Amino acid sequence: MPLPKAELHLHIEGTLEPELAFELAARNGVELPYTDTEALREAYRFEDLQSFLNLYYELMAVLRTERDFADLADAYLARAAAQGVRHAEIFFDPQAHLARGVGMGTVVDGLWRALGRSEEVHGVSTRLILCFLRDESAESALETLDAAKPYLDRITGVGLDSAEVGHPPAKFREVYEAAAALGLRRVAHAGEEGPPEYITEALDVLGVERVDHGLRCMEDPALVERLARERIPLTLCPLSNVRLRTVDVLAEHPLPAMLDAGLLCTVNSDDPAYFGGYAGDNFDAVRTSLGLSEERLRELARNSFVASFLEDDEERRARCLAEVDAYTF
Repeated sequence: MPLPKAELHLHIEGTLEPELAFELAARNGVELPYTDTEALREAYRFEDLQSFLNLYYELMAVLRTERDFADLADAYLARAAAQGVRHAEIFFDPQAHLARGVGMGTVVDGLWRALGRSEEVHGVSTRLILCFLRDESAESALETLDAAKPYLDRITGVGLDSAEVGHPPAKFREVYEAAAALGLRRVAHAGEEGPPEYITEALDVLGVERVDHGLRCMEDPALVERLARERIPLTLCPLSNVRLRTVDVLAEHPLPAMLDAGLLCTVNSDDPAYFGGYAGDNFDAVRTSLGLSEERLRELARNSFVASFLEDDEERRARCLAEVDAYTF
């Protein structure tokens, strides 16, 4: 039985496996520029963040209907549950869908078909986090938040993703202030490809409660000390970091040093269909490549529930933490 864990950094569009992509393409009459699933899987061997994003957005063309989004989420939840995930906080990118004529309701209602019954079917509780694309305009982000207002009963928070460099967090100050006024939780990608200053800006300007990635904080000792002191969670994605060349090889990942510095780190899968592994695969990889002890792995699992947005279900959080503490490797 896998170690119980929460997944806090997961893009639902990034769980689109080649087999499902072809199935949805056939269902919706979309022609993919790949001969078969193997050719598509080969295309997943990209070189950097931008080449990944190009493919990521191209493949979204197969997602058209509520049923498509439900099938996508259900497939992820089944895989996640099999790898020990008990709670998942799932990102989605509405702007990428709105831009191709797929409405907010289609996306949220479709995802919710799977998320709404996930605890019953998969034993996985869920939260939904709407992400703004940082390479789109601040005005577009505000329009997206406005379009989401009828669905806020199913959306827990907002995030910020896509190409980081050249798009500092402060660009989105206004939409984050609006999200806070609506009672939404706030996270943001920062310090993956962007500099440590973006992490500080995300905290001070956007008021984020969790930093997605954040591994470049290690270049700024004062920031590390602050993150440790304030217990700001970092949602690390080790296999993603290697595939996107943020870290050359997994054995050089700063995760052990980050834990030694007292940082509240969690391990997640990011875009697992593209990056070669789901949550449990990432745990296995860091255990093998970084030589993490069983207690370090238990610490990472505990951190994932501590860092989760389960304030409205403290009973579940306590139950999951007890499971982690009782786990036998």
